[in-house]
Order: sequence, then structure tokens, then C-alpha cells
Amino acid sequence: MTGPLARRYRRLLFAYPRAYRRSRGDELLGALLDAAPPGRTRPTAREAANLIRHGLRARLGRPASRTVVAWAVLTAVISGVFSAAFATRAAWETARPLPRTAEARAMLAEILPGQEFTGIQDAPAMFVIYGQPLSWNAARDLLFGDGGEYARSGIGGGVDAPTPSPQETVELVQHNLRAHGWTVYALTTRDIYTCDAPCDPAGQYTTIAAQRGDTVFTMQVYTPQVPISPHISASFVRATPFAVYPSGLIGGIVGAVVAFLLFGWASRRTEGRHPARAVVKMLLGVTLFFWWVPTLFSVQWMARHYQDEPDPSWPPMWEWLGQPTFSLLFLIGCASALLGLALAALPRRDREPLTTAAV
Repeated sequence: MTGPLARRYRRLLFAYPRAYRRSRGDELLGALLDAAPPGRTRPTAREAANLIRHGLRARLGRPASRTVVAWAVLTAVISGVFSAAFATRAAWETARPLPRTAEARAMLAEILPGQEFTGIQDAPAMFVIYGQPLSWNAARDLLFGDGGEYARSGIGGGVDAPTPSPQETVELVQHNLRAHGWTVYALTTRDIYTCDAPCDPAGQYTTIAAQRGDTVFTMQVYTPQVPISPHISASFVRATPFAVYPSGLIGGIVGAVVAFLLFGWASRRTEGRHPARAVVKMLLGVTLFFWWVPTLFSVQWMARHYQDEPDPSWPPMWEWLGQPTFSLLFLIGCASALLGLALAALPRRDREPLTTAAV
């Protein structure tokens, strides 16, 4: 009972609730040791998986259920990633303010001298929706289809006059960026189409991306035949601050643990003859549907989009979860989860009623 195999079995038994370990832990450990062949010093992978699975079932109050662990894991994972997204948004507040107009003009003069960039204005905030900082006035846009307009802000401008030689412009910009200490990434070239049906491209544009410190620079250079103005556009944005990564990790772990504990509490509360047992299970399904389906769709869409248009700075985490584009669905899931927890708090029918002693 004190050898290395016994110690490792005891660690796995921590998956069971404390009360279960106190009442039956030694009995279960003895059975495991009796079944182990001589000379074994470690539990097999199958034994470890079975102990953890059955321990979580018991901890969730449903030792006979075959699916409760899967539901708990789905709830914990999706809650963890949403908590991580909220934590990363808070960590973005540590980013330096965007360059002001004068600084942006000076950097553009170094990158592409001899060109007059127009439309340069100070950014009102780090993140904007339709060019304005987020406010309660934008709630309708966020909830009803326009949440995708909430994005990182930047500062930049364009050159209205067509450039006669886009290739020379691209080469000059790359040379000047490297000369001023920028890290230049691989070029991407895309066709421009002006019709819905399959047709010949009207021209092309080339995207130049570079980074220096916490500043990310992008420039699009269009061929002269493209019916667009300006034919050169450039912008500066802030790279993801370092604080985003530890904040996302810590926020995700905390959110997953809290969700798992709440799930376990609700599962134990609704075990047996609970008046809202069926409703709570239905609300759990509603919550997971409105949280998981948009997330899975968004992750696939963002992966394809990022592959087609690589960016030196990854999109914020909440965009990978479809937020705030699907914020209305997320809020419906939150309301369903809160209602389920409230109903789980109702007293169970199998409890003995309290009696008042006669005086």
C-alpha cells in the first residue's frame, strides 16, 4: 500500500470526491493492487483513463452516467475559450497608443518619399466600430449583424494618383523598410474582379507587410487599370501586446475550472427527484448549441481567411470565436446558462421537510 505503484494509484484517485476516497479509497486501492501483475510500477493508460473517467462521474454526482463527463468537458472548454477571449481584450489595454498624424506622415515619408498621402487622421481608439469608439449607441450594430465591423483601428492614408509602375513602387518600399529597421514579410498578390460571375480579373494588387517593434505596417499597391482610388493605401496598427498571451492562458484556465465546478454543482443538485431536472438538461443543450456552433463555424472561416491573406499580427482571439459578430447568440447562451443554474438551485423533492418543534 506504500510502494511506487500504490502512490501513483492514489494520485489518480484524486479524481474522486473526498468523501468517496475516505469511505472506499482503501478498498479500491487494494483491488487495483491485487489485480496488478508482479513487478508493475506504473498504472496502464487504460487504468488511468478509467479511474479519471469514473472519478469525474462520481465528482459530478452521476456515477452511472456514460455521458456526463463529455458534457462537462464541452462546457468547460467553451467557457474557458470565451473567458480567455475576454481576458485578452482586457490585456489589449496595455498596448501603446497608435501613432499620431505627424508621426505617421514622417514614417510614410521614409517608406515612400515624394508621395503626398491624404486622409491621415488620428485614430479615436484602439478598437472601433464604423470608425467610432465602442459605446452603447453601437449595441444595435453589435447584436444584429454588424458586429464584424468592430475591429482594430489604425492610422494611414492613400495616394490618389495612379502609379505608373507598381513593381518599382513595391521594390522601393521594401528597400526603404529594410533600410529603416523594419522586418519585411513575404509579398502577397491578389486579382481584382469587378463582376459577380466568373470573369477575367480587372487587375491586381500587391500587399506589403512589415513590423518594427510593436508597430505593424501594411500597404496595398494596385495596378493602374484597377478602377479604384487611391491606388496606394497604407496603414499602421499596433501588434498584439505581450500581456495578451499570459492573460489569455490564465483567463482560459480560470474560466474552465469555474465552469466545471458550476457544472458539477448543478449536476449534483439535479440528481434524483429534482423538479427542474429535465428543463436544466434542455437549457444545457441550448447553451452549448449557441456557444459551440458559431465558434466552430468561425474558427474554420478565420483559418481559411488567414491562409488566403496572411498578416504578421494574428487577429484578436474573439474574432476566431465569431465575436462580436455572433454576440446575440452568445448572449442567448448566457441567458440559458444562468436560467439553468437558477433552476438547479431549487430544492429537491427527495429532501426531508424541516419540522418545527412544539414549544
